[in-house]
This record gives sequence, structure tokens and C-alpha cells, in this order.
Amino acid sequence: MPTWVLVADNSRARIFTAHKTAGPLHELRTLTSPETRLHEGDLVADRAGQDRNQGVAGHGLNGERPHKHDIADRFAAQVCEELKTALNQEQFRKLYVVAAPAFLGMLRHHQSPALRQLIIAEIDKGLTTQDPAAIRKALPDFL
Repeated sequence: MPTWVLVADNSRARIFTAHKTAGPLHELRTLTSPETRLHEGDLVADRAGQDRNQGVAGHGLNGERPHKHDIADRFAAQVCEELKTALNQEQFRKLYVVAAPAFLGMLRHHQSPALRQLIIAEIDKGLTTQDPAAIRKALPDFL
């Protein structure tokens, strides 16, 4: 069974495989979340309310998280579900996770205990736009 490498950020997740411990990476699939590339204003239909009291600077009344964060969190859940399905089908035996720091936290939140057990290392770098050779250099010599 091969080793898998997940390289992800809030809008793209690329899954690579390495059949040999010191071998090159081969891309298996790519998952995308185009919504996270939109501007926050394009994701909401209405502006938050404003409180304009006399003598007090105006401030927003909406204390919710930005919609982009919620969309990225759903994407992290989707990525983890994809990995869980592959794990149940015994498609890999080890997993390396390379992710942008904020997205890495979201992935951790959605990982099942069984998936966590197969994670050998986590690298907090945003490398989704890099070619497989550059991604391989960020990983240990022997996977």
C-alpha cells in the first residue's frame, strides 16, 4: 500500500502518492472549493446592521465569523471525508499532511481518530501551487 501526501489550503487539496519511500510524488486527484476564492462581499447578500448611537462610533452588529471561514471549514470536512473513504478502502497506509497553517487547524478538527493514527507528519506550509518535485523537497527524504 502506498504512502499518501495531502497538500491543501482553503481552496484546493491535492492528493499525491509515493510508491517508494525515496521516490517521486504522483498526483492522484485534486479537490477544489471555488467559493473560497470569492471576495467576502460576493458571498453575502446583505450587509450587517449598524448601530449609530450619538457620541459613539458606529460598529457592526453582526458578530458572526466571515462566510469565507465557514466555507473553508466545510471544505476541510469534505477533504477529511475523502481521506476517510480512501482509508476505509485501504488505499494508503501512511499520510503526510502539508497545509497552510490556518487550514491545517481546520483539517485537524475534522479528522477521525483512525485517520489521525495514520498521519506520520504535518507540515504547516502553503504549497498547493507548487509542482510535485518542489513539494517532495519539503518532505522527509524517506517517506
